[in-house]
Amino acid sequence: MHSYSLSALALPVALCIANTPALAQSEAGLPGPVRTMLEAAIAGKNDAEIAVIAKYARNAAPEAQAEIDAMVQQHTEAKAAAIEDKRSNPNIFALWKGKVELGGFRSTGSSNEVGIAASATAKRRGLKWTHELHAAVDYRRANGTTSKDRILASYTSRYDLSPRSFLYGLAQYERDTSLGFDSRYTGSAGIGHRLIDTEKMTLTLDAGPSLRRVYYIDDSSKTKWGARSSADFEWAISPTLTFRQSASAYAEQDILTLSSLTALETKLISVLTARLSYDVLYEKDDRLLEDSKLDTLSKVSLIYEF
Repeated sequence: MHSYSLSALALPVALCIANTPALAQSEAGLPGPVRTMLEAAIAGKNDAEIAVIAKYARNAAPEAQAEIDAMVQQHTEAKAAAIEDKRSNPNIFALWKGKVELGGFRSTGSSNEVGIAASATAKRRGLKWTHELHAAVDYRRANGTTSKDRILASYTSRYDLSPRSFLYGLAQYERDTSLGFDSRYTGSAGIGHRLIDTEKMTLTLDAGPSLRRVYYIDDSSKTKWGARSSADFEWAISPTLTFRQSASAYAEQDILTLSSLTALETKLISVLTARLSYDVLYEKDDRLLEDSKLDTLSKVSLIYEF
């Protein structure tokens, strides 16, 4: 990632264009110095920089606006074609992208408490299929006693029916002894739709039947059919600031599980992001707990993308 900002880039570009003598005499076509700068920006493949230089080029040479637009459009189409070509790669081990998140806390004094929350996600998006692997750990210990020991691992696949609609399949494993179960296995399949799908904002909903098998800490177990739904919202407030909201719900007879994540992320460098988040987990199961339990976690964490 470049160390300079777009505002710092804009000033020298504007001054260079304004002081190029050839611009005043040019009546048609894109002046050579401006073309050189725009071609250099396109070669750099940084869309934000291309937009800045193209903006000043249009102001300096309005008679060449069609030519400037054509150069930018050609870059956009070539980039989209390259992405589609890359997604058509049949190698299942190719195209994976991922991120690792790590956050934690420690307090001493009247109480001695330590906690760690970590997660890892790997995602592969092809022409029709999207595969996602996710794992998360939430561990907390206070005054020598473990208050939270939760592990979650899941695999999700999606098949696009159209640009906005898709079918999904989910397999998930959970462990949370603080809630009363050693392991819980979930399977679900259904349909989803992207209600909002723009460059800066997306909103995706999905729903379908679910089947869960629970093994309790008292050595009992049970299997129940139910319904599952989830929602994911993402808003790119600026090139470096993103708001995310995701939620899921499982409903069975006498059982209800709700989870929610609200997060604000700011890009530090190209591969490192800082996140401020608030997690909520609600469990209602007479076999797990005498009363319903609401668990929340606020944390500041770092995300490394690869």
